[in-house]
Amino acid sequence: MRQIFFIVIAFVTLTVSGQNKALFDQATEAYNVGEYQRAVDSYLEILQNGQHSAELYYNLGNAYYKLNQIAPSIYYYEKALLLKPNDSEIKNNLGYAQNMTLDAIDRMPATGLTKIYDSTIGILSFDQWAYASIVFMIFFVLLYIAFYYFHYSSRKRLAFIFCMVSLLAMLTSVVFAFLQHSEFKADDPAIVFAKEASVKSEPNKRSLEAFTLHEGTKVNVLEELNDWKKIRIPDGTTGWIPSEDIKPLKDF
Repeated sequence: MRQIFFIVIAFVTLTVSGQNKALFDQATEAYNVGEYQRAVDSYLEILQNGQHSAELYYNLGNAYYKLNQIAPSIYYYEKALLLKPNDSEIKNNLGYAQNMTLDAIDRMPATGLTKIYDSTIGILSFDQWAYASIVFMIFFVLLYIAFYYFHYSSRKRLAFIFCMVSLLAMLTSVVFAFLQHSEFKADDPAIVFAKEASVKSEPNKRSLEAFTLHEGTKVNVLEELNDWKKIRIPDGTTGWIPSEDIKPLKDF
C-alpha cells in the first residue's frame, strides 16, 4: 500500500513538473514575441501550481513592466529579491520600475556603524550564512584531525591556527545567520496596489489624512487592526492604511 502511495505521489509530482515546464516555455515564447499578458497568465498559472522561484518572480516582474503595470512589476521584483537578495540584475530592473512611481520618499539617514553593520551581514542572506557555517565546521573538523595526526611541530602549529580560524569563522557565520533571520522575520514589507491610497492618522475613515501614497510604493507593516494596517515608510513616518490597498510580500 505504501509503495502505491509513493508511486502516485511521484507520478503527480512529475506530471505537475512537466506542466510547469511547458507553461514556462509558453510564457517565455509569448514574452519574446511581445504577448506580455499571455506570458503573465502562464507565469501566474505556474504559481497556482505551487512553484515559487526567483526566476519566475523576476520574469513576472519583467512582463508586468512591459505592460506598464507599476505595482505588480515592483511586487514581483521585490519577491524575487527576497529569494536572491544580492542579484544585481533583479536590483537593476527593480530600480527601473521604481523610477515609474510617483512617491519620492527620503530614507532616514543611517549612522556610520549602522552602515558598516548592514553592509557586513548583508554580504550573504541568512541561509547562505548558515551554509557557510557548515563549510567552516567541516574545515574545523578536518583541521582538528590533521592537528591530531601531524608529527612535526610546525605542521601542528599551522593546523591549530587554521583550526581556530575556522572555528571563529563558523561561530561568526552562525551569529550573522541568526541576526539576518531575526531581521527578516521582524520586517513585514508590502507594496501599495491602490492607484492612490489615503493614509490615516487612526484606523478609521473619519480620522485625519496623514499623507497620500501611490501604487508601487514599498511600506513596512507594523501592526494590524480589523481591516486596517499600520505602516511605516522609509522616512520613518507612520499611518494607517486599508488592508485592501496593499499587498504583503511575504506570502510564500
